[in-house]
Amino acid sequence: MHAAPTLGLILPPDQAPERFLDVARAADSSGVEELWLWEDCFGQSGTSTAAAVLAATERIRVGLGLMPVPLRNVALTAMEIATIARMFPDRFLPGIGHGVLEWMGQAGVRAASPLSLLREQAQALRALLAGESLTVTGRYVQLDSVQLRWPTTEAPPLLIGGGGPKTLALAAELSDGVLLAGDMRPSHRVEATRDAVETVRNARAAAGLHGSIPIVQFASVPADASEQQLVDLARALGEAGATSVPLLALGADGEPETGDGILQLAATIARLRG
Repeated sequence: MHAAPTLGLILPPDQAPERFLDVARAADSSGVEELWLWEDCFGQSGTSTAAAVLAATERIRVGLGLMPVPLRNVALTAMEIATIARMFPDRFLPGIGHGVLEWMGQAGVRAASPLSLLREQAQALRALLAGESLTVTGRYVQLDSVQLRWPTTEAPPLLIGGGGPKTLALAAELSDGVLLAGDMRPSHRVEATRDAVETVRNARAAAGLHGSIPIVQFASVPADASEQQLVDLARALGEAGATSVPLLALGADGEPETGDGILQLAATIARLRG
């Protein structure tokens, strides 16, 4: 038997920044457990939005899934994560990943080897968050005796997003949890989730790692989805191996909801918690 996954709410970059805090406060007060953001080209930055949402709420956990590593210097990412984690202990869930490669090209930062870049950044980020003094001369990451002045007393879980088998294997080896986004339609997700979970498990076993790690599976649903629809979706994705399922509210046109529909979905998620 699989435990039922946590149902969370996605606050997409389709929202204007000035609407984020009202929606976050409503989700927080209604009892939603997790609110997920992402760093979107060329919408909102990730860490500034996460910090603002955390400051405006009392208890909700805020996931950032994800920060594209080509856009970021790893020392700055470590500083930002550590600062937010110290200010809001046990409430921040940061994630990193390749980002959309076409957008990375638009920004002039597309890497010749995205996998090598992600590996170097993940390894350096974990060391910096642990308080280590780090000197690295890599293909993409170069650091000279860098050490955080204010490392986290307990580092937040570092999540890595991926979809292809090589990225999933890297995430299985170096992360504290795997983010699965891609096509978020439930009809396309259950089998894909099951396959991704199997890839992660096999990669961890091959690396000599024991135990499972959290699997965060993003999914989209109509903003007016019923409680039973959410229960059925959570059960299906939980049986496939997901431990957390953040939900993106869709309007009648199939596009991300930017009005009251997102609050409607938040209320439905909260009712399921009793």
